[in-house]
Amino acid sequence: MVVQAEEGRLTTSPARVLVVTAVPVERDAVARAFPGEAGEVRLPGAVLHRLPAGPDLLAAGVGPALAAASTAAALTAAALAGAPYRLAVSTGIGGGFAPHAPVGSLVVADEITAADLGAETPDGFLPVTELGFGTVTHRPPPGLVADVAAATGARAGTVLTAATVTGTAERAARLRERHPRALAEAMEGFGVAEAAAAQGVPVLELRAVSNPVGPRDRAAWRIPDALAALTGAFGKTAPVLTTWNTHD
Repeated sequence: MVVQAEEGRLTTSPARVLVVTAVPVERDAVARAFPGEAGEVRLPGAVLHRLPAGPDLLAAGVGPALAAASTAAALTAAALAGAPYRLAVSTGIGGGFAPHAPVGSLVVADEITAADLGAETPDGFLPVTELGFGTVTHRPPPGLVADVAAATGARAGTVLTAATVTGTAERAARLRERHPRALAEAMEGFGVAEAAAAQGVPVLELRAVSNPVGPRDRAAWRIPDALAALTGAFGKTAPVLTTWNTHD
């Protein structure tokens, strides 16, 4: 099914869930969990892949800023078309904090937190909230988090968003000290959450762990295994998202 847009506006919008990944390979891993071939919808600032029996998929780009901009474009287009999304899901692979989130495991965020939004001071790091403005954490709906965790076996905890991926044991230790509930690190969740919050759309973040957070060791990465875990997770999560999709 090929769905088109006219003058940058959606002509139809059957999907009510927007799933946002960083890169196409993650988007395609999610798509494999659903039947049918995705059609392409081109919008100003975003290209959606629409599944005939699943959510809309968006490969938004790497990092919180591009993720926020692309997600905002997709959410706005849907709202202007009169069929706003009811849920935005940030997903993909990410780093896990050992031993709590080993490679191959799944993590669902009960808190989506910007790890490095703030200021360095002689007394240590201060989050932007302690500077008197902004926010550093978004909290997905607790019931939805619990349902996804039960369906997938994912562990619930904080997922950190970092503009710079951790590559040393020292930084990993500092992050865990500041965020003792942190289970995983990625680069887009907070950006997706900011865009969703601006339009009153609930957000969820689900990550498949491809590597430990810490010293950068590409030989230890298990990207194909994590992508397979992501596909499996969305196969199990689909009924949960469908139920959420019908809530009024």
